[in-house]
Amino acid sequence: MQQLSATEQALLAPINGAPLLDQVLAWSAINTGTRHLAGLARQAALLADAFAALPGTVELVAPAPVENVAADGTVGQLDHGAHLLVRVRPNAPRRYLLTGHMDTVFPPGDPFQTTTWLDDTTLGGPGVADMKGGIAVLLAALTAFERSAVANQVGYDVLINSDEETGSLSSAPLIAQVAAGKAAALTYEPSALPDGTLAGARAGSGNYAAVITGRSAHAGRNPDDGRNAIVAAADLALRLKALHRPGLSVNPARIDGGSANNVVPDKAVLRWNIRPAAEADAQGFAVALGEAVTEVERTHDVAIHVHGGISRPPKPITEPALALFTLVRDCGAALGQPIAWKDTGGVCDGNNIAALGVPVVDTMGVRGGSIHSPHEFLIVPSLAERAALSALVLHRLSGGE
Repeated sequence: MQQLSATEQALLAPINGAPLLDQVLAWSAINTGTRHLAGLARQAALLADAFAALPGTVELVAPAPVENVAADGTVGQLDHGAHLLVRVRPNAPRRYLLTGHMDTVFPPGDPFQTTTWLDDTTLGGPGVADMKGGIAVLLAALTAFERSAVANQVGYDVLINSDEETGSLSSAPLIAQVAAGKAAALTYEPSALPDGTLAGARAGSGNYAAVITGRSAHAGRNPDDGRNAIVAAADLALRLKALHRPGLSVNPARIDGGSANNVVPDKAVLRWNIRPAAEADAQGFAVALGEAVTEVERTHDVAIHVHGGISRPPKPITEPALALFTLVRDCGAALGQPIAWKDTGGVCDGNNIAALGVPVVDTMGVRGGSIHSPHEFLIVPSLAERAALSALVLHRLSGGE
């Protein structure tokens, strides 16, 4: 293990958790539920001001179009907020990607809207860990890294998107664009466990909606002339659930459709999620889905149109990724922060980045827990701890001593 050099100690000494906490408190006071456009615009403006302190360009990038299947089967588009993109030394021969997200899972009507001190070192509140605390850590780490003698030899992009919590569908093209060619990536999701354990390999994720079109009829006079779309949707749901196995989680989640009890329903929408552990599992599901759809169409004399697909590819631990994990672990040890990693079924933008062949550690954010719940919390000392960890990783990754 490489201990901290005098240069590294001087680099990390100015990191102070107090201004980071102030940022978290200010940012968490703004509701940034994924499609709360007014709140996201306020947050993006504050982030643009904060990241302007770095020696690069700051821009807000318009979201890509996102298809949406409504409960009645009609297809439209969903609106999303702009994404923040910062570019520093774009012509450097070696460049990194650092990512985060400004959105949370809590819409404006959710009762969980304010921060509360749970004890002297623990702050509860919406987004404090996932991931406004992570954004504060990211910015503090880069501010510290810019003091390194090796910083001017490398460059980096920072992407803070507005739709990670719903799958990054409007930012996926931008993620692919900025990740291309990067030497390494760090993503600032909270640690997998409150002790600082990182997420290792991740399963993939796909969301689907099947629009089933049958034929309406009177349920009493001529029911057999109808083609019941809800029954067909239920049959498809059972066939999909039968594909569930180790390595492939399949979760039929919702069926919409129907009207009065005396009408054979001619329209239904079935929604489901899958979590493939590996690419082979995803490919196998695609084949099985096609077979199931064909059989349900034949059996029930309905038409089925499937929307959606894999939005987060599986993320295995490759040799380059293992090397990056090892560097993070060694930096943690030098700072007195023991770090391990564990596989998880959760997904994030790290899945998308890894799919492009870029080694990524995607839980470099704060220590905390109970995310996506009204019990979300941040362990406040981890703001400075994890900022120092990232700054040291960037310094050593760039050849600093």
